[in-house]
Amino acid sequence: MEFRPRNYTSEEESHSLPRAPADTHPLSPPSPSLLQVDVVDHGKNEFYDPLRGSDANVMVSLDDLQDEYKSSAVNEADFELPTKGWTSFKKFLMQRFSGSKMVSISPMSDVIMKSGQVREKASTTMHLEELDDPQKFAEDGIKVISQQVYVSRLHELKDEINRAWQANDRVTSLALAIKVARLLMDTSVLQFYPTLFVLATDVMDMVGEMVWQRIKQKAEFSEDGNVICSLPENFEAKDICIDAKETCSNWFFKIGSIRELLPRIYLELAILPCWRFLVDCPVDVVQRLVMMTRGIADPLASAYCRLYIAHCAQKLPQQYSETGYLIICINDIKNLLTRFLSAEESTDENFAERSKSLISLMEPTIEYIVKCIINDSNQTRAPNILVELGIGMKQTQLVGKLPCISIILHHFLKELPSELVSSNAMEIFQLIECSKDYSFDQCLNYRLLGFRISESRSQFDIINAVVDKVIEVASEYNTLDEFLKVVEAYIDIILQNQMDNKLNMIMDGIVKRACNEGIAENELISLQSIFLKLLAHFNNLEDIFTLSHFIEILDMMHGSARSMVNMHILNMATRKGRIHDPTIVQFLFEVSQSLHDVLDHSNMKNDDSQQPARLISRFVNMVDYGPELERHLAFLLECRAAFGGINDLKETLVHSSNRLAVKAMKDGENHASFVKSCIAFSEVTIPSVPSCVKQLNLYLETVEVALLGGLVSHSDGLLDSAILCLQNMDQMDDLRLPSDVDGILSLMRKLCSLLVLVPGNPQQGVTHVLRNMLALISSQSWVSSRTRTRLLCTILSLAAALSQFELPYHGNPELVLGNDRLFFGDPTYLQELLSLSASTLQNLVDNIMQEPSLVARGRMALEACNCIASSFNLSPEVLPFVSKLMETAKSCLSSNDKYLQSTIKFVDKFSSE
Repeated sequence: MEFRPRNYTSEEESHSLPRAPADTHPLSPPSPSLLQVDVVDHGKNEFYDPLRGSDANVMVSLDDLQDEYKSSAVNEADFELPTKGWTSFKKFLMQRFSGSKMVSISPMSDVIMKSGQVREKASTTMHLEELDDPQKFAEDGIKVISQQVYVSRLHELKDEINRAWQANDRVTSLALAIKVARLLMDTSVLQFYPTLFVLATDVMDMVGEMVWQRIKQKAEFSEDGNVICSLPENFEAKDICIDAKETCSNWFFKIGSIRELLPRIYLELAILPCWRFLVDCPVDVVQRLVMMTRGIADPLASAYCRLYIAHCAQKLPQQYSETGYLIICINDIKNLLTRFLSAEESTDENFAERSKSLISLMEPTIEYIVKCIINDSNQTRAPNILVELGIGMKQTQLVGKLPCISIILHHFLKELPSELVSSNAMEIFQLIECSKDYSFDQCLNYRLLGFRISESRSQFDIINAVVDKVIEVASEYNTLDEFLKVVEAYIDIILQNQMDNKLNMIMDGIVKRACNEGIAENELISLQSIFLKLLAHFNNLEDIFTLSHFIEILDMMHGSARSMVNMHILNMATRKGRIHDPTIVQFLFEVSQSLHDVLDHSNMKNDDSQQPARLISRFVNMVDYGPELERHLAFLLECRAAFGGINDLKETLVHSSNRLAVKAMKDGENHASFVKSCIAFSEVTIPSVPSCVKQLNLYLETVEVALLGGLVSHSDGLLDSAILCLQNMDQMDDLRLPSDVDGILSLMRKLCSLLVLVPGNPQQGVTHVLRNMLALISSQSWVSSRTRTRLLCTILSLAAALSQFELPYHGNPELVLGNDRLFFGDPTYLQELLSLSASTLQNLVDNIMQEPSLVARGRMALEACNCIASSFNLSPEVLPFVSKLMETAKSCLSSNDKYLQSTIKFVDKFSSE
């Protein structure tokens, strides 16, 4: 048995394809264009990839964490008038005001009462905390009902009305609908009223739809079912027959005879579209109903009645739409609110609190009506609305006029077109300044103004004047929370217009208030938003350092807000390339420490922990101290101590240490002690990596570095550690996906390729590592028959390579002698390789014969034949193995198999030689 001699140089030349220099890069565009990347030689020998050429023009944007008008009551994305918006609006009402669990029963609620549902309230200890007015309901004898029972009863009433209608009992349907409408007169439990409104108006809408369909049917069909006409969508009153008009008029007469004002208005609104059967301009009817609501004494009931007017008017055709009645509604609500706001100066605290509760309940009605006023079909009226609010009028003209209420101003400001807001920014600011009432937090209106201005371009002089005034107002706030709410909205405007002095004033104001009071959780959210905007605006970390008080404020932050800012700082610092400045390195190290300290180290697989960990690892990897190698290694030592909870970082540290060692070797100076320090650092760090597969990869990488530096003894120790790591695979890793096994197979092949460079150890034997690998292959449960075949073939190829007079490749010849020189002409060396190969060859054939799958066995046999023919002369000792494997392959595979045919030719070629 003898190894086949190989001349690797001539084999490489004979198998290499002919090469010719290319005039253009193969990845470049076929013709010059704007996308063509001009390659500029800066004296560097680094590979230039044209696909990276466009990266220079790509800005990495940060997440936009701008507060989307937190004072908004309804999400605008869900608000589309009229149908979808009304549905989502009703859901919002029921979700927002769902606090009351018990509801009082008044005389007007007799339709709700059933036997067993209502009980006498015998003591003050029964659910008083769930009632709106504890003092009132403390009296014995007041009847209460649970909200759940109340809602269920309303659903039953709706079904009863529907059943009566289907049975042609219109009188019963109307009578029950009137009783439901009467419920809206009861506002004794304030928090329940919005829910009551939603349920009652659902009944009203159903009744209105049934009446509409009834009259429409009379207009289109006669009593005997014959078709009279088919009404178009835009029909007129003249198209309606007399019978249908009489029926329609009868319904309005019945509703007009209802004694109570509120039920009469609601039911006429429910059938409001039916006026189209009688008149061509039903908007006049709407105006009348708006005036009638002024007769409703209860402010909450009157506000929600106006809300229902706005909803029902949306059902009219667009050509009849006119917003004058809505302006009247808003002005009437403004007059109502003015009475409550006088409680600010009242000594009656209960009245003041009740007023605030009423304003909160009335806010959704204001918002919906304002949205109806300023919708897409009525944008042309927006300038007129400004006049209604007092914007554009001279201050002398406003004297004696009713000031705008803050909560109404807020919702108009939220809905007005952004261009209109920007062009009238100063006037709106003055209006906010005059609206000093507690219906809405004034600082939120200043805040909203800033966000609206930033939506469109404005003249610099207008912006500058507004920002000056806003900072002046904000400086009067003593609390950090109010100060931040206002200035946060203007940060983007200040940065875009380069108002550096105003930015410094804001930072000074933050420091002053934070030092006095500290930073609360709600303030951290605003502060986080401001810092993220600053980081998004500036390109370099050096520019951030020049900002007044930036680091000082950052040190005062804590919690998730501090972590978010830290992550953006790391992202900003590491996306620009290598980090060289020691001051910036130290700052980022402290930022990373702060981020590391709040990580959940018990669950590092969590997404919330993975991103910060990746950023810290990237920062460590990007640090570069240049020629100060010792300082860089000391930095890696600090990182290992400070960030021990991040497993991925340990890999980064080993890669960085090995890179430092290679860099030291390339300097041309004697850095032997430093290289040893780097290798030692890697040796100590690798065992702390939890994954055996990753450990193995790191050991092999460090072996390469050690061999490059001529540290043979270190490489021997690292190889032993790598083998030990392989032996621990079964105990530490649950094996395993096929891709994992393939990865380990690749690493073991890499280990064999490294052994070509490693000098054999005469004391332990030159095949010491290979014998350990053979033992491992036989003992590990994760090694499949297919994997074992490949590994045995790899060992045979390695033994054949080591037997050559000249190895296929060498390490540093000045520091490490290859086996071809170390054991040149030594017969025991060659004999040891042959002895190992003989046992390996037998194991290989036995393993293949035990494979149960015929196709797999045939493929494995062919792979082994190619390996044997490449490694050995086909002597009488080897030929039986080859013949047996070829027979196995032929019996397991089709005779037309291309792999089989090429292997037969390959083996025949060497057999003839």
